[in-house]
Amino acid sequence: MRIVQKFGGTSVGSLERIRSTADIVQAELERGNEVAVVVSAMSGETNRLISLAKAVTDSPAERELDAMVATGEQVSAALLAIELQKRGISAYSLNGAQAGFKTDGKYVRARIRGVEAEHLIERMKTFEVPVVTGFQGVDDSGNITTLGRGGSDTSAVALAIAVHADVCDIYTDVDGVYTTDPRIVARARKIDQISYEEMLEFASLGAKVLQTRSVELAMRYQMPIHLRSSFDLVAGTMVSKEDEAMERAEISGVAYNRDEAKITIVGIPDHPGIAANVFGPVAEAGINVDVIVQNVSEDGHTDLTFTVPRSDYRKTMEIMSKLRDSLDARDLKGDDTVAKVSVIGVGMRSHAGVAQKMFQVLADERVNIQMITTSEIKVTVVVDEKYVELAVRALHSAFGLDRADHSS
Repeated sequence: MRIVQKFGGTSVGSLERIRSTADIVQAELERGNEVAVVVSAMSGETNRLISLAKAVTDSPAERELDAMVATGEQVSAALLAIELQKRGISAYSLNGAQAGFKTDGKYVRARIRGVEAEHLIERMKTFEVPVVTGFQGVDDSGNITTLGRGGSDTSAVALAIAVHADVCDIYTDVDGVYTTDPRIVARARKIDQISYEEMLEFASLGAKVLQTRSVELAMRYQMPIHLRSSFDLVAGTMVSKEDEAMERAEISGVAYNRDEAKITIVGIPDHPGIAANVFGPVAEAGINVDVIVQNVSEDGHTDLTFTVPRSDYRKTMEIMSKLRDSLDARDLKGDDTVAKVSVIGVGMRSHAGVAQKMFQVLADERVNIQMITTSEIKVTVVVDEKYVELAVRALHSAFGLDRADHSS
């Protein structure tokens, strides 16, 4: 069996943790498996390096920032390789370029174009262990580029695909995906298996366990991901293709995201192209718009409401304020005290009435729904942030997720 293991910042955050991580790598080798490893920087190191650059100037050149930040992973890769070598294991560290990661030229947020991994495969066959820096690669000109926050997950999945691995094990400080946040619902349960589609929805709603781009890549190439804890070596959550033969519950979990803000443009003329005029400048500013609701037109005018990440709220309001006159809007309103709550599950495809049940549960708890959006496997509502925990607990219980016999 061929495995790619990825270890996050907390898993390599100290020499003690690096020794524990080496134990995990060694155990797989002793089972007769071929192993490649991808590592993040030691916890806190990336932020330290960015702060160091910004101590020189508030806006360091992105090329130099990437070159600097990429050193964090090189330290943890080399330290882990040294620890493995001490145990008699043929390990060797590689940066993104040496490992064959080719990216586009977009500094700070590069995308992987391909991984030339033939040389790694040949050495893995003799049980040598490449320890690869995550989060980085090189463009066509040989410049170091980084993949953005969470990019090491994407590096690991890309490497697993390139070396034809059977599975990509991603180790973090949690032991899998839960039916909801255990800090809110003590009876939240770990999900043994989850589909790529469901995992994408959880990741997009702020679940920190896995980065969205890595799930998209895994789904495209059907690469199974096993989410595990490096602190507690129990079975985690397997992310893989949906088993269509299995009977599924109504929903698999309840997710939420507090990083939300709502903006309403009141009384804009209702004619073709008006939405493009609103969202064009927002997109140009690099701001992601999520939930969009347009009210029924009255007297040729309509209200347009949408959500953006809370961190982009002020910037978006500034853009809308500048556009207000050209849009002939009657008013502009904003609210940065909202949150999203979602129920997620492929079981919705075969269970009618999930949305109605969700709305009734929230009504019974007197939680007002401000906006609604749906997909084939998700229903999301926007509510006042102060009701998030109440809503999550009520929905988790109403859909039977508290029960130990609930099939996910």
